[in-house]
Amino acid sequence: MNEKYAEVFHQMEETFAKRIKEERYPAMGYTSNLDLLCDFNVDTLNRLLEQYVPNEKLEDMEVAKSIRTMEDLLHSLVYYCSHGIGGEVDVENTQVMADSFQWKYGMGGTAVQAAMALSAVGCPSIVHLTDDSKEVCDILDSPYIYTISKDGRMIHTSECEQTAEQEIHYIIQFKKGDVIRLGSQEAVIPTSNRMIVTKITVNEYVPFSEPYFHFIEEHSEKISSNVLSSFNALSDPALLKERLEYVKEHVHKYKKGNPSGIVFFEDAHYHSTQVRNTCLETIYSECDIVSLNEEELAYTLKSFGFDVVIEDIISCVEGAIFIRNKFGVKKGIVVHTANYAMYVGDKLEADIEKGLICGNLLATGKAANGWYASREQVGELLKLDLSPRGVADMEKIRESKYADSVVLVPSKYIDKPRYTIGLGDSFVSGVQTCF
Repeated sequence: MNEKYAEVFHQMEETFAKRIKEERYPAMGYTSNLDLLCDFNVDTLNRLLEQYVPNEKLEDMEVAKSIRTMEDLLHSLVYYCSHGIGGEVDVENTQVMADSFQWKYGMGGTAVQAAMALSAVGCPSIVHLTDDSKEVCDILDSPYIYTISKDGRMIHTSECEQTAEQEIHYIIQFKKGDVIRLGSQEAVIPTSNRMIVTKITVNEYVPFSEPYFHFIEEHSEKISSNVLSSFNALSDPALLKERLEYVKEHVHKYKKGNPSGIVFFEDAHYHSTQVRNTCLETIYSECDIVSLNEEELAYTLKSFGFDVVIEDIISCVEGAIFIRNKFGVKKGIVVHTANYAMYVGDKLEADIEKGLICGNLLATGKAANGWYASREQVGELLKLDLSPRGVADMEKIRESKYADSVVLVPSKYIDKPRYTIGLGDSFVSGVQTCF
């Protein structure tokens, strides 16, 4: 497997140069927003706990429905930190966020994070923007990132004119091994992860750029894959249905012009069970591939009475098969975790193993470097060991009855990542390079 990683890396320059010459692009939809990244310090958290909730028990703290007070923020953060899991919480009072930690600019949204991960290694893409503010477009400015103008031209983000309200997400990343303390109580953070606090504006209704969709449809032969994502924040059922029906029609037009093009859906943490179920029932059957992480896999399966054991790779495979069959996903399911990435489904024309490897490299590159990794930084990852758990899972698959229908790639593993937000989005971007 290490040799295959080296092969993918050494082919990157040639692969991307060919895509540029042939004018082939993945299309990345649909949201963008400005992230404020927390300079998280567990000592600051502990000080705030002593100041605001000195008499409470750490083990009793739960996630707030919405953050209105400092107590709401602290309860939510302690819950996610102490369990080592990621999640999202809405915020009503943004002053609470300003009063808690120090913050710096970053980028949010699957579409734009995927585009930035690809641009860092020299691969072009076309991105749909919802927040097209100067702050967002300045961060996105790259010779490899394109969007579609109001008059239907493929342009760089530096040429954008702002049309939508700015949206800000607050990202708090916490580190494995840090100790939360309150009086005599202690809780060790078991896994590095992140909590996202959202003040949703524009992405509550995900305004569509019709010129973007028309461009993809009219130039479908140049669009190697069409990535759909970011419906999870939509709260109006009627509006969600309208957006999904629009995308369904768009997918049909895209596939008519490019039957071999891949429609790729990246799942997410949903703010509403109703929203999640509507997405599952409406759009999954239109997709060639549905991609999700292990937490999203477990969450989805649980609602249908399938109690997946995410530590058991065979259970995860069977869960992926269940989702594909239940919702009619056309080709297969991708599951991505810190230890491995796998594809479960029909054999593809594309070399999906190479796509999973590239996805793992770009995700690990961001985790290791704290930003989107350059090609040189990706090359340094080849020195890392493969995840022992990922290797063990690969061997279990090879010895199972699923050997012919599953492709599993162990990740290049780092125990304490510098960055945990957007790793799935970086992974998704790498997968697109094989289509």
